[in-house]
Amino acid sequence: MKQINRIFAFLAFVALTAMVGCASTPTQESTGEYVDDTIITTKVKAALFNEPSLKSAEINVETFKAVVQLSGFVSSQASVSKAVEVARRVDGVKSVRNDIRLR
Repeated sequence: MKQINRIFAFLAFVALTAMVGCASTPTQESTGEYVDDTIITTKVKAALFNEPSLKSAEINVETFKAVVQLSGFVSSQASVSKAVEVARRVDGVKSVRNDIRLR
């Protein structure tokens, strides 16, 4: 009986340690948030790629806690506005940070 209690205590310790290790902080994502952000990044990249007026290869997309950051270079202000608009329409995006530069 004592051995069973020790095993349960050990398993509880391992489970608690694993849960704390997956917790989110202001500067670090949890595992679930990381997966969600990866999906959002993929969706934004696909949306930019499917927009015929944009050269999506020159636009970089990063996501942290559902905030999308766009960076890179485009040739016109209209392209900057269009890229931001396309990113905002993607499901799951809380906000978009625009760091796209004109060439």
